[in-house]
Amino acid sequence: MTEREAQTVIEVRGLCTRFGHHEVHKDLDLTLYKGEILGVVGGSGSGKSVLLRSIVGLLKPESGEVRVFGRNLPALSARERVYLQCRMGVLFQRGALFTSLTVRENAALPLIEHVGLKRADAEELAETKLALVGLSPRAGDLYPSELSGGMIKRAALARALALDPAVLFLDEPTSGLDPIGAEGFDRLLVTLRNALGFSVFMISHDLDSLWSTCDRVAVLSQRRVLVADRLEVVAEYDDEWVQAYFKSARGKAAQLGAANIHDGDVDEGRRRDEVE
Repeated sequence: MTEREAQTVIEVRGLCTRFGHHEVHKDLDLTLYKGEILGVVGGSGSGKSVLLRSIVGLLKPESGEVRVFGRNLPALSARERVYLQCRMGVLFQRGALFTSLTVRENAALPLIEHVGLKRADAEELAETKLALVGLSPRAGDLYPSELSGGMIKRAALARALALDPAVLFLDEPTSGLDPIGAEGFDRLLVTLRNALGFSVFMISHDLDSLWSTCDRVAVLSQRRVLVADRLEVVAEYDDEWVQAYFKSARGKAAQLGAANIHDGDVDEGRRRDEVE
């Protein structure tokens, strides 16, 4: 076993999923490595969200293997599957917070349901998670209807992090956010990944997010993963959809913006070294 194989967190091999006569995936292969942020892109209907649901165990595939931490998830008993799912955090599109619960109660719920903590203890730990994502203690008393779009995303992220997951799944985490809010979320994601060491599977159409956060990007097309590599490699892949997506005016602007941010970080590092 190579060192890279030893760092494999999720391994999808020969995945086939279908709904009736409609085949979504056929012989799909994908790997997620420890500590990386993997972006997943593809055209509408390419099966990105279906793939996410298959990996986290919400949808049983027609055939193939979904190995999570070395275990084939579809073949496990319900009890074993729940145990593995507790090591995965999910931020669904639009947050999917429980509207009848406060932000604090939303973040505490996984600790009550899966760990069996008393409500007071769970809410105390939930306060830590809210602070981790940049929400104030006052925000914990609010209901989802009282939150801005950016606060909803952060509250949902706090809930996804409640059980200290080894893998975080994000479904369009910056959709609906203004550019400042989206950039703030991207920076938060990278900071938390660096500090906590979890892996990230992120579905996103946001080119700025892809360029500023992802270690690799996987393109879903023709019912399979067409290419999965560093973004600068993927952007040069000889495919009509890939070229239209990454070589568009917005794609080029996102790439340039990411390069400028990187150069700025390097310059800041040099200035710190000179001061020291």
